[in-house]
Amino acid sequence: MNLILLSERDYIGANTVRLSDRRFQHVAGILRSSAGDVLSVGLLNGPVGQGTITRLAADALELVVVLDRQPPAPLPVTLLLALPRPKMLRRILFTAATMGVKKIYLMNAARVEKSFWKSPLLSEERLREQLMLGLEQAEDTLMPGVFLRPLFRPFAEDEVPGIAKGTLPLVAHPAAEESCPRDVSGRITLAIGPEGGFVPYEIECFIAEGFHSVSIGRRLLRVETVVPALLSRLC
Repeated sequence: MNLILLSERDYIGANTVRLSDRRFQHVAGILRSSAGDVLSVGLLNGPVGQGTITRLAADALELVVVLDRQPPAPLPVTLLLALPRPKMLRRILFTAATMGVKKIYLMNAARVEKSFWKSPLLSEERLREQLMLGLEQAEDTLMPGVFLRPLFRPFAEDEVPGIAKGTLPLVAHPAAEESCPRDVSGRITLAIGPEGGFVPYEIECFIAEGFHSVSIGRRLLRVETVVPALLSRLC
């Protein structure tokens, strides 16, 4: 945890917050901080700054905070991700939030197992938990939006054109002849398939909407590896 992420509910005064949950446990048990120590803090969807510990008890701590800086700039990428297996999704959400992705569409695909859509991880609370961890790691405060799209065709035909409008639309495909571009300026819409990739029909749907089919090589990589590899290459 490189940043203590605050919410409006934590405030007990104009510039004072009180923490008694896992954030307090981290500061007291992992950082072993004491009164007078200064920590990096940020307000959810707001500015970042510093917090000085004024009180540290057995069950809670209090901080006087000064928020005087903006969080890191978002990554200009909208991610369309075929729903991966739950354990992998947890790591991908953390990574995407850490790298600054602010819009993530979790969509269905032919090679996505139906059981994945029943995972408890897809609850709003559990998704938010992983995203918060990613923000804390990157000293960011801007919460990403995650949108569930369990039907591929309606999503591809009705929503994807609007999402991709005004962006460079790319679909990752190991068999693509075109190499993925580097250091793109401007906004990007990036579609990444499940383990085994998109089936030909799905690739055709994206291409019909103006997407470029691109590859980073013939090696078959896990989705949790592909996501950061493509994001770091593009931006």
